[in-house]
Amino acid sequence: MLLVVDVGNSHTVLGLYRGDELLGPWRVVTSNYRTGDELYILLSMLLQGIGVDRHQISGCCVSSVVPQINLALQEVSQRAFHVTPLMVGPGVKTGLVLQVDNPKEVGADRIVNAVAAIEEHKGPLVVIDFGTATTFDVVSAKAEWQGGVIVPGVQLSADALSEHCAKLPRVDIIKPSSVIGRDTVSNIRSGLTFGYADMVDGLVRRIREEMGAKPTVIATGGLAKTIADVASTIDVVDPLLTLKGLKAVYRRNMKTAP
Repeated sequence: MLLVVDVGNSHTVLGLYRGDELLGPWRVVTSNYRTGDELYILLSMLLQGIGVDRHQISGCCVSSVVPQINLALQEVSQRAFHVTPLMVGPGVKTGLVLQVDNPKEVGADRIVNAVAAIEEHKGPLVVIDFGTATTFDVVSAKAEWQGGVIVPGVQLSADALSEHCAKLPRVDIIKPSSVIGRDTVSNIRSGLTFGYADMVDGLVRRIREEMGAKPTVIATGGLAKTIADVASTIDVVDPLLTLKGLKAVYRRNMKTAP
């Protein structure tokens, strides 16, 4: 079995592949200060909950944008499963050609998203990941990662409003019934959903113009469906895209895959 782990700034998503069958996935809060012991206990509980013995795991693949936790992840993988995790980064085979000024700057999560998108859809592609930051990744039909866009995430924008505006509350991000809000909460929700969706549509249109093509637009991340329900340019919503990419990258780099 293959354990795949995507460490984001706010949440960590884990899944367990038995062949092509995904068990889980699980979403937990990312903590920069978790020790190897804490991660060991967490993983043991998750596996116990689905009746899987840790000794059944023969591989592990990790994408992480939180360097502080990487050492603990490597330690717990070796301790719990007796395997050295494949950490997605420079030197790892992905099948992508990174056509950017500094390939080492490209986040591991963005790489695995693009790998999964290419495997399941014909290029050209735009992959939008709605995380703490929202990223737009542009991929050509020849599997060339051509760059992208980074903007503050939806939840980050909501948190900034409540933190810096004394009378504005923190709200759950859901689509309101109308654009014109009749109270403070619906005003904020309208701005966060309709306003964000229009920003997405505008950026996608600009990307299309620069590419000179009409790419398939794939959305992933915790708030992908919420925004996709309002935006007009998103073609596919795939909440498991990153985990699929981790499995694909692992298989590219290992002669035998769990």
